[in-house]
Amino acid sequence: MLIERHGESVHKKLKSATVGIAGLGGLGSNVAISLARIGIGKLIIADFDVVEPSNLNRQQYFVEQIGIGKVTALSDNLMRINPYIKIDGHPVRLTPDNIPTIFKDCRIVAECFDKAQQKQMLVETVLNTMNDVIIIAVSGLGGYGKSNEIQTRRISDRLILIGDSSSGIEAGFSLMAPRVAIAAGHQANAIVELIIEG
Repeated sequence: MLIERHGESVHKKLKSATVGIAGLGGLGSNVAISLARIGIGKLIIADFDVVEPSNLNRQQYFVEQIGIGKVTALSDNLMRINPYIKIDGHPVRLTPDNIPTIFKDCRIVAECFDKAQQKQMLVETVLNTMNDVIIIAVSGLGGYGKSNEIQTRRISDRLILIGDSSSGIEAGFSLMAPRVAIAAGHQANAIVELIIEG
């Protein structure tokens, strides 16, 4: 069905791709589900956290998954969507020491953290230690409204930045499902563009 929808050459590129997702909250869970639905071949996912009640307002989990590790819960959800996807899950806290090992098979890594320090750590680690890996990061998606202010910008050959660069949780904006999903959609779309167009 996906070959009929996408065409054989596009489907082959998507099916042979391996993408990393760092953080499985509002951004990461939405990015993963979008990629699973279009037939991505393999996802390498990492998050040390468990599903909490406060996650359900914007993250792709269910009430009955509260208390379950996000890697386990999201893997189950992805397999229900696309039983042919390969998932390599890591229920660990990402650090500069383990990032290069966990995502070594990825050409693209999606930065899906909430906190600015974590975002910076991941971006710097990938850019400084993982040659040829492209990272797609997010800055500014808090609050509601003004959907068109969330934009995708190519900062360099290996860094793509998504968001409005200002409305983060540090500025007092809460994270709401619509804008989080918009930013995650930008991330997933940028990943697909990189895979298909090279």
